Amino acid sequence: MNKPIRVLIVDDSAVVRQVLTQRLAADRAIEVMGTAADPVFAMDKMAKEWPDVIVLDVEMPRMDGLTFLRKIMAERPTPVVICSTLTTKGAETTMQAMGAGAVSIVAKPKANLKQYLLEESDDLVAVVKAAAQARVRRMAGGPKLAPAPAKLSADAILPSATGSQRAMSETTDRVVALGTSTGGTQALEAVLSALPVDSPGLVIVQHMPEAFTAAFAQRLNTVCDIEVREAVHGDRVHTGLALIAPGGRHLVLERNGAQYRVAVVDGPPVSRHRPSVDVLFRSVARAAGRNALGVIMTGMGDDGARGLKEMREAGARTLGQDEESCVVYGMPKEAMKLGGVERELPLHAIPAAIVNGR
Repeated sequence: MNKPIRVLIVDDSAVVRQVLTQRLAADRAIEVMGTAADPVFAMDKMAKEWPDVIVLDVEMPRMDGLTFLRKIMAERPTPVVICSTLTTKGAETTMQAMGAGAVSIVAKPKANLKQYLLEESDDLVAVVKAAAQARVRRMAGGPKLAPAPAKLSADAILPSATGSQRAMSETTDRVVALGTSTGGTQALEAVLSALPVDSPGLVIVQHMPEAFTAAFAQRLNTVCDIEVREAVHGDRVHTGLALIAPGGRHLVLERNGAQYRVAVVDGPPVSRHRPSVDVLFRSVARAAGRNALGVIMTGMGDDGARGLKEMREAGARTLGQDEESCVVYGMPKEAMKLGGVERELPLHAIPAAIVNGR
């Protein structure tokens, strides 16, 4: 029998510590080994027993979560899930934490906190389990829980393409679609910061809660030669621009004459995610066909696997990040098993493949 995942919760809110403990301890695969009100208390506990995963707030007394995270990643790299408030200030700090080595985000609002964590964070257990599998590298009995949502396919947003709906081929405009999840913030920074200003237009889904994607895009924009921003409904896709799907909405590529534009649409979660990589990839298969390149990168689960296969069947070139360079080799693995990946590449080789179109 496998040992349970030992989790340490570090948050200055007693309510958060209580609810997260209830939520995680309800799963037999997880053991909450302790909680701490701030990093100083946490270090005392960690001196006696080291956790497999740390769930960490970013704004705390005595030592902030970002300083604590950097200390952990420099001394003994450990998977860290950031539990951050849904505010602009919180989002900016959280993006710094993701850049410092945290693997995922759990969102929390300021109001109705307990109810939100119990009813809305249905993926919390999955996030912690994914974090336990993550490859991190050294860097400088409670209330009834809501059931997990049904796992819908991209059919919930877009019908699959028929012959008459397949992309027109009378264009040389290229589009690159990227999908990623756990570990993706660092992977996307590595890829996008290596691209030249004349790179083809990119449309991107990174699994991330609402209110964090704008700060993520802004952060990337400061370190990249290309322009990076959160997608707005009707944005045109063009050379030197990367559009990131806003959290809580699906991103769809559409063809408008000789141009590509994006639609930001509402709808249920697809493959348990919103935005969904499957939705984006299906739309790219329909709108761009063989003029597209699809790239699926690090992440847990199978979102994007079916969509990437549809892209390949529509004539697009398709790539998967290889296992060695993934933080979590889940999404690329499932896409490979399904036949959607034409070839796998290490993370450092993906920028050149985007420039070359294959």
